[in-house]
Amino acid sequence: MVQREALLLIGNADVAASGGATFERTGPLGGEPTVAAAASAADAIAAADAAAAALPAWAALGPNERRRLLLAGADALEAQTGAFVEAMAAETGASNGWAGFNVHLAAGLLREAAALTTQVKGETILSDRPGCYAMTLRRPAGVVLGIAPWNAPVILGVRAIATPLACGNTVVLKASEHCPATHRLIGTALRSAGFPAGVVNVVTNAPADAGEVVAALVNHRAVRRINFTGSTRVGRIIAGLAAQQLKPCLLELGGKAPMIVLDDADLDAAVAAAGFGAYMNSGQICMSTERIILEDGIADAFVERFRARVDGLTAGDPRAGSAPLGSVVDEATGRRVRHLIEDAVGKGARAHGDWQTGGTLIPAIVVDGVTPDMLLYSEESFGPVTTILRAANEDVAVRIANDTEYGLTSSVFSQNIARALRVAERIEAGMCHINGATVHDEAQMPFGGTKASGYGRFGGEAGIAEFTELKWVTIDTQTPHWPI
Repeated sequence: MVQREALLLIGNADVAASGGATFERTGPLGGEPTVAAAASAADAIAAADAAAAALPAWAALGPNERRRLLLAGADALEAQTGAFVEAMAAETGASNGWAGFNVHLAAGLLREAAALTTQVKGETILSDRPGCYAMTLRRPAGVVLGIAPWNAPVILGVRAIATPLACGNTVVLKASEHCPATHRLIGTALRSAGFPAGVVNVVTNAPADAGEVVAALVNHRAVRRINFTGSTRVGRIIAGLAAQQLKPCLLELGGKAPMIVLDDADLDAAVAAAGFGAYMNSGQICMSTERIILEDGIADAFVERFRARVDGLTAGDPRAGSAPLGSVVDEATGRRVRHLIEDAVGKGARAHGDWQTGGTLIPAIVVDGVTPDMLLYSEESFGPVTTILRAANEDVAVRIANDTEYGLTSSVFSQNIARALRVAERIEAGMCHINGATVHDEAQMPFGGTKASGYGRFGGEAGIAEFTELKWVTIDTQTPHWPI
């Protein structure tokens, strides 16, 4: 196996970190490590400087040329599918199916961004002053810092930069320490598509240096927007840094997504959606179905069917391609998942599935009888485990769904659409899918959460608003009468 290397991408050049510093990332299943550049604060500043230097020309570029490059970037990304699949399996233990889907959706994000280049527009507004024409313009904000996680690295790495690029901003992508080669491949693909030097820059750093590198980027004068996808704990830190500089943030953070199954639901459809939503990528998705809330009348029938589905969801080495689930990202995640299950079982819950075997290859687990005194009730597991909670009626189901600090996504199953819509409106979440899985993302949709799941929206016109400055402009065609 060829050793993976991830150098910094600064001004379209492959650059070693200061002093040649590197760090190694070995995936959860072993094998050859990635040797990646360990950027210092000075390296991060150099990347932001390169983006700042490229900004005037990129911002002035016509929308059709930006569109052409974004479309070429999508093609270049897809051409690297094999490299992405190999890198994700090695660095994060992701299954081939999940890695391939990452590339597919990320290419879609770039194509949707290409469609947005001519949608960056303002409006005319009637003025009370005679002869005054008023309008609004949207202008690029400046350099955009995107900080992406490891769990959906191609999707979320591309999402961090695609709309900003469409709006005329230049970008710095700060790669995750868990998947430096995967994130660096995004920069390589866009460079091969012909993006000008400095428009897209990628910084990798050792875990111990993350705070210093992020602070240097957030504090850089040219950086005017920050977007971060990751844990709520780290999101609070980044929001604090940005607030000190009075810089807007877009934060997509943790989740504890509920799926409410009402007593008139199509149970087969609900079971299928719950299986996908809970266990895709071994439950390591911010949208994962962590709480299945069942009305009492259908609870036992649902659980019987769901347990049968869970039995077939085994875990294996994705490089062998023999199991539907891959590995969790590291041993610490495996220990955390088992601790949460052990706590619930010790307090009276019932776990279905082999949760006691050590390591990072964890099959699908379902825990029934979860109550509020159990850690698993409120803490995000971010692993291949979901919980069953029972509700006496619709009102109780909604109360349970909202009994969390998080509010990212949700779903409701019912064959009565009016009833389902009424419930969806009452759930405190940024997204709700009726008769669909909690895991659902489309490039053109306004994606984001509420409460401790963050603020701001990626996607479509909402994304344009996040990554541009709105300017009011007036033109006086008559000489106004000034009072003094």
